[in-house]
Amino acid sequence: MTEVLEDVDGVCGRLLLRRVGDDFEVIANGVFLMDTRNGESERLLVSVAADMVPGKARMLIGGLGVGYSLRAALDHPGVGEIVVVEREPSVIDWNRNGPLRDVHGDALADERVTVVQADLVEWLATTDERFDALCLDIDNGPLWTVTNGNASLYGPAGLVRLATRLRPGGVLAVWSAEASPAFTRRLRARFNEVQVLEVPVPQGEPDVVWLARL
Repeated sequence: MTEVLEDVDGVCGRLLLRRVGDDFEVIANGVFLMDTRNGESERLLVSVAADMVPGKARMLIGGLGVGYSLRAALDHPGVGEIVVVEREPSVIDWNRNGPLRDVHGDALADERVTVVQADLVEWLATTDERFDALCLDIDNGPLWTVTNGNASLYGPAGLVRLATRLRPGGVLAVWSAEASPAFTRRLRARFNEVQVLEVPVPQGEPDVVWLARL
């Protein structure tokens, strides 16, 4: 049984929060974005990035989602301060005060977490902050963006901008629901070390996590 819990006008259009059995789903303009059924690859996104950075990493998480990546970052001994950039105020509210709060154990209440309500592409263009790890999960991947404006982030100019926000030796991690050989080539043209991890899912193509280090 599917129950619509919230139906709101978001920054990217119409946003739905649905309950399907024991799980939650977020739908944007009729397109499935995320759910609480698994989250293995979203956790891997931050845990492997943190493993690659010595000491207590200062981490940026682009896209709050259902909080799986944030929870994994807080539970990792190698992560210190975390900045989460999320453009949808309703997604922040669902995680802070709504039913998604219990999914991640109220992760937004942790004193190490700062939430910035902003469009990530715009925020990156104006900030001078630098991080040990940038973990991006704002789309379904480089080939399947939530809005057209996000596409620039995965191109050569976008990768240059992301690299400038990394400290020396820093790591860029990008999540996707599908492979993109072209994006892999662009990463290898800009970064010194690139890994492509495939994470099997119950149905369909595996999720993909790219890890690129300066």
